[in-house]
Amino acid sequence: MTTARDPGFIASLRTRVRGEVRADESLARYSTYRIGGPATVLLPAVNEDVGIALRAAVEAGIPWFAVGLGSNILLPDGGMDALVIRLGKGLDGLEREADRWKVGAGLPAPIAARRTAAAGWFGLHKFVGVPGTAGGGVYMNAGCHGAEWSDFVESVLVVDDTGTDRVWTRAEIPFGYRQSGLVGQVVLEATVRLRPEAPEVIETELAELFKWRSDGTPFNQPCCGSVFRNPGGASWHREGGPRTAGQLIEAAGLKGFRVGGAEISPKHANYFVNTGDASGADIRALITHAQATVYAHFGAALETEVKLIRPDGGADALPSPAYGTPHA
Repeated sequence: MTTARDPGFIASLRTRVRGEVRADESLARYSTYRIGGPATVLLPAVNEDVGIALRAAVEAGIPWFAVGLGSNILLPDGGMDALVIRLGKGLDGLEREADRWKVGAGLPAPIAARRTAAAGWFGLHKFVGVPGTAGGGVYMNAGCHGAEWSDFVESVLVVDDTGTDRVWTRAEIPFGYRQSGLVGQVVLEATVRLRPEAPEVIETELAELFKWRSDGTPFNQPCCGSVFRNPGGASWHREGGPRTAGQLIEAAGLKGFRVGGAEISPKHANYFVNTGDASGADIRALITHAQATVYAHFGAALETEVKLIRPDGGADALPSPAYGTPHA
């Protein structure tokens, strides 16, 4: 496989985009886990850079991987052969027209939450504690506090790997639980529709949500957010006792359990934190241990919500050793 680390590819890409192309860049800088080896990283300056880079990668037979703030992912210790496209500054606009807001893919969700709330608009404030970008939030239909991005999206501007832009309406996007169906496309911008509300009302709720997040999760430590989905479907039927992933892990006695530099947070058991020197291998081992222990105690199969990224930009799942392949 041709790799994005190839000097010829890097030199060619630098002549075609307005943004910066960084060679042998540590991916730990682009992950909320602060874990990841070297890769070629594009920092687009404008939307057009993304399409140009995607087309260049495909023409060269090189895989690609788009990332925002790097939450909900675990990047490989050995780095990546895929071209990493970091959506951030330059793609982080926020504009209002009546009750519609255009949100750039690179804008951090907490900033979108606070800016729209301060202007008196209700909706995105729910995401004040979500450690990701608007683009990543739309792509994976991130959610919390009873809301998800699909509740507000009216349309999404994307680009595919031919470099072609397209606007998808809300009705055309097959949103589901933590997925949008926009596979093979990069979100550049979303138009969301919000409703007006008195700023003081929103600010009160904003403060409550932020307090809940800061009191109940280790948001100030390197982590990915929730490691596991809450179990459901064929894998878990229970009327009483622990039901959520965090409750099951805690009830199995795993709070504070460590593998190398990775720890199951004593504050919230569905958050696995990097205590300072954790490797991706440590996190993976901790995930496998938690799955096996929870299955042994409760017969519940935990499926990863965090995306375990391969060097080619694809993602793996870690099935419970005691359960086998997670159910669909």
